[in-house]
Amino acid sequence: MSLTRRDFARTSAVTGAGVVLAGSVGALASAPGALASTDTERSGEASTAAHGGVGYGPLIPDPQGVLALPAGFTYRVLTHSGRTKLESGEFTPSHHDGTATFDGPRGTTLLVNNHELKGPRANWEYPVPLTEGLVYDPAASGGCTVVEVRPDGRVAEWVGIAGTSTNCAGGRTPWDTWLTCEENSDRAGVNGMTKDHGYVFEVDPVDRRANKDPKPLKFFGRYDHEAVVIDPRRGHAYLTEDAANPNGLFFRWTPPKGFEHGRGRFRTLADDAGVLQAPKCYDSGGKFVDDLSRATRIGTVYGVDWVDVPDRDARTTPVRKQFSAGEITRARKLEGMWWGDGGAYIVSSYAREESPGQHDGQVWFYDPKRRTLTLKVLLGVNPDPSADGAFDGPDNITVSPYGGLVIAEDGEGVSHLFGATDSGRTYPIARNELNIGTEEEPEYSEFAGVTFSPDGRTLFANIQTPGILLAITGPWKRRRR
Repeated sequence: MSLTRRDFARTSAVTGAGVVLAGSVGALASAPGALASTDTERSGEASTAAHGGVGYGPLIPDPQGVLALPAGFTYRVLTHSGRTKLESGEFTPSHHDGTATFDGPRGTTLLVNNHELKGPRANWEYPVPLTEGLVYDPAASGGCTVVEVRPDGRVAEWVGIAGTSTNCAGGRTPWDTWLTCEENSDRAGVNGMTKDHGYVFEVDPVDRRANKDPKPLKFFGRYDHEAVVIDPRRGHAYLTEDAANPNGLFFRWTPPKGFEHGRGRFRTLADDAGVLQAPKCYDSGGKFVDDLSRATRIGTVYGVDWVDVPDRDARTTPVRKQFSAGEITRARKLEGMWWGDGGAYIVSSYAREESPGQHDGQVWFYDPKRRTLTLKVLLGVNPDPSADGAFDGPDNITVSPYGGLVIAEDGEGVSHLFGATDSGRTYPIARNELNIGTEEEPEYSEFAGVTFSPDGRTLFANIQTPGILLAITGPWKRRRR
């Protein structure tokens, strides 16, 4: 049953601030640069002052020029494109992106690591190797590798899927597989591709045989996918689209009646199985909201209705262009997602002139029970991205076992991993010090694939370029509010 605008307005009037403060992470904001008037705003220029003393203390420069961390923390390089090798003897592919962790056999930890490689294989020095039986399109460069970290510290890596394009983020399923998302929707014949792209694929980190003959999960739609999460209770999938002209959408997929999730079950579904829908949001007064950048205050709550997608495979028209003005709600740079606290955290990385409002990042929380979106994080436009201390361009995200969120930056200038406490105070966790530019014009790649090990002791993260998977350990503890 849909939640009507009238119902939402009436509910908001009755519950008041209780609606605004829904969600256990609370109202989060970045400082400096936050648009909300909260206790996270700071005026200090130094990083430690700017973040109010919360977190683990100042970041200490790395003599190796890779990763600055707080005192007591260390990192280890697990894979490095062009240096480490797969079991097959080929080099680790480049451009690491979305990642998830899993308990493996005999005390191992398994990670599935996306490689965001677009276009023909000739464009890249280290594409994902075309492993027999695991290839979707032999012309495409991307895919996933599976990384095994053994109790004695040894690392092994092998291909999970190959021949896909621009594998950006994705999502971990409740049945312990990985859904990898193609952020590219080239048709066969475009850019040398031999098959259509813009799909989601499932990768099993444990059972290599389950990955044979990759099958696109077409019922999730064909568009520039970014991330996906699964509601473990209701069975819905929620997906984001990173696109512009016009701005992209996030989606809800409802499985067919009687369908039961589980390993290999997606392969049994028809291409048009279930229902794919886009959101239509409205404020507490019942007014339609055309774009999420309209929200300018932490705690903003929108009601959500869902509108059927006419042609999910986009045979003639891209999915996001199949809707007229007033039919659905859009957002710029819809990026990472994570399921936690009974709902989906959804990132909009930034908005500029193409959007009604401008910001340097939003994190929303979708509550499926209440069918509401609540703005949890709002980053103001960063006036000086080259200066340390401010955060911008959130991308991949995870819910921390120690409370709050951990977010990977894909902004301009300095690049961080940063955390946000339950009450909204932000703090740095790591800074990328690997300069891939020049001394005169330094450049630092984005972070991606932020995720904790199953036991919560290790934070894994990627430096996308050239492609480095890092394991960060230290005195993790629950953050004070």
